[in-house]
Amino acid sequence: MLKSRLMNLLVTGAYLVSLSAFAAEVKLSGALTSGGLIIAEFDDAVAVQLNDEDLMLTETKQAVFGFGRDQQGKQRLSWHDSNGQQHEYVFTIAPRDYVIDRVDGVPQQTVTPDPEQQARARREAELVWQARDAAVTQLTEFLTPIIMPAKGRISGVYGSQRIFNGTPRNPHYGLDIAAPKGSPVIAPWSGRVILAEPDLFYSGGTLIVDHGHGVTSTFIHLDKIHVAVGDFITQGQRIADIGATGRVTGPHLDWRINWRHLRLDPALVVEHFSAAATNPVPPQAH
Repeated sequence: MLKSRLMNLLVTGAYLVSLSAFAAEVKLSGALTSGGLIIAEFDDAVAVQLNDEDLMLTETKQAVFGFGRDQQGKQRLSWHDSNGQQHEYVFTIAPRDYVIDRVDGVPQQTVTPDPEQQARARREAELVWQARDAAVTQLTEFLTPIIMPAKGRISGVYGSQRIFNGTPRNPHYGLDIAAPKGSPVIAPWSGRVILAEPDLFYSGGTLIVDHGHGVTSTFIHLDKIHVAVGDFITQGQRIADIGATGRVTGPHLDWRINWRHLRLDPALVVEHFSAAATNPVPPQAH
């Protein structure tokens, strides 16, 4: 019990790290684990890097970044302040265990699409990649507390993976919300629509929304899409209907969150960045 309480304090406790004689400070919010989205808030910063990769700064001195499903280990956040001083904070991303299902005896034609279908899927994946490339904008909608995009039973989780006939398939990178066809999908954050495709091979009706600084939401297997590319949508607006399009077995919303091209865990984002969340994460030795 004591250990559990201590862990809760570590997860929810705020921290402020002083990194030099000039008292440069940074506060991190989010989950320091694989699949986590992190928002760093600086008291004074003019240029920020994560592992030598440049990050954008908001007018309020905040930077956002994330870590993919299998990223872990030491990470380095560095920045220059307005006095020209350089600061650094090294932290650790913890690994996670994921649900692995082994399924044998699956007909091979069910597991592997034919060459024509594979070629179509590659072309469509390039469309999605290009849309996300264009999504590193100055919008800051990701700073608003997030809301769930649909109501229903959670039927699939981030990071899970199936092994068909001994061959590992791609991991699942979204949060599945099962609900009847036609159920509403609402915007979890405000943002601008950057892709709206009614019929992609794997994902069916597919919608991607830019929330700024490389943060995007993806909604797939949609029955209907109610917005178009270029539209600015507001949080809570009905943007689509749940469907069973693409390669699925039943109606549900597959909701995904990316930072740039890294796929993040929507459940962690809701846990740490909803209105009810306690965001800051504890300091680490460095």
